Amino acid sequence: METILIKALQLILSLSILVVIHEFGHFLFARLFKIRVEKFYLFFNPWFSLFKFKPKNSDTEYGIGWLPLGGYVKISGMIDESMDKEQMAQPAQPWEFRSKPAWQRLLVMVGGVLFNFILAIIIYGIILFSWGDSYIPVKSVKNGMTFSQTAKELGGYQERDIILSIDGKDMNNRSGVLNMNTFMQFLDAKQVVVEREGKQVTLTMPEKFAENVIGAEDLQPPYYYWTSTLLDTVSDAAKAAGLQKGDSILSVNGNNVTSWMQLSGEISKKENKGKHIAITYMRDSLTATVNVLVNDENKIGIGGVSPIYEVKTDKFSFLKAIPSGAVLGVETLKGYVAQMRFVFSSKGVQNLSGFAGIGNLFPPAWDWHAFWSMTAFLSIVLAFMNILPIPALDGGHIMFLLYEVITRRQPNEKFMERAQMAGMIFLLLLLVVANGNDIIRIFFK
Repeated sequence: METILIKALQLILSLSILVVIHEFGHFLFARLFKIRVEKFYLFFNPWFSLFKFKPKNSDTEYGIGWLPLGGYVKISGMIDESMDKEQMAQPAQPWEFRSKPAWQRLLVMVGGVLFNFILAIIIYGIILFSWGDSYIPVKSVKNGMTFSQTAKELGGYQERDIILSIDGKDMNNRSGVLNMNTFMQFLDAKQVVVEREGKQVTLTMPEKFAENVIGAEDLQPPYYYWTSTLLDTVSDAAKAAGLQKGDSILSVNGNNVTSWMQLSGEISKKENKGKHIAITYMRDSLTATVNVLVNDENKIGIGGVSPIYEVKTDKFSFLKAIPSGAVLGVETLKGYVAQMRFVFSSKGVQNLSGFAGIGNLFPPAWDWHAFWSMTAFLSIVLAFMNILPIPALDGGHIMFLLYEVITRRQPNEKFMERAQMAGMIFLLLLLVVANGNDIIRIFFK
């Protein structure tokens, strides 16, 4: 329960920061062009608000809503989620959004996305300045890597291979975690050079390698650092069944395992939940098999030996940290955009995550480095998603404004209202699907 609470608090704080900064971008440009902003809200407030305040001599009401699905600024004379048809039926006023030149309105709409991206750059810069950039050099990955079954079958990878380069670029192994950019390089690779038993081997990837790997229901990630199946900690059901520290796991239910990732994948099969599984192990050159109960979290109470790699940390001065943060922000955006093509597959739709899925991205214990790293990443995501040309999002408004700039004609207001409503319905359905996936994962997988 404590873990859930910590993750939830991190999620709420992170999203609150991102929403406030995003809406402030709209607010700042609106006020710069003397456009009246009627409301500035964190979260939505249908029927009532948790808190609201309107300063003396100000046109803007500031508040916090009760529905934590984002936030908004209500700009006078603009067709937005408020759908204020009564105001739009009145003659345009000089302080209204609709009375301003198209380029000013365009900057108002771009402001939110721009500020989210700037925020990500600043956060990345502060992270690099405060903690540096830690990564694991390829030369230190002496035990090799482990690969999913699909990656082995299609790409020709073998257990304990070490990826040296992808399409001529050095492999970027960061912190023992699958970096998004490196992950996309791996999926989109045409030629990969690996070290295998002390020799360099060149692998040529087949067409649609990425689609097949993503669509496969493998039990482990496409690639990861290889770790042995040697037990370091034993508790709960595993201890009760007789497993001990120092045992080496050989198979699960008759399926051979040669790496910790394979072992974890076999144990975590959904059909194993609440059932006994056969664990074959080696102890003092002797093998034996025990039946171990898998709990409701698909765990049996074992922990492996952590690999010891050389971790290199690059330090940055403040002057170098910000431009390096900008580079990291652009790389993160490119990696995220590259993987978006998988969203439009049937497998991609199933993998959509709502608030629970996003919350699980945060660590179970409060860690400021992890928190700010995730906040910067989510800021990039929010910026990109909002720039998509979908009515009800900033990108939809930008699309109509670009149409106006090119054709010198404003779109019909009735059409704009209907497009706004259609966009809101689409986003609501997307929200239902994403959070529905979370519920299915929690209760049925």
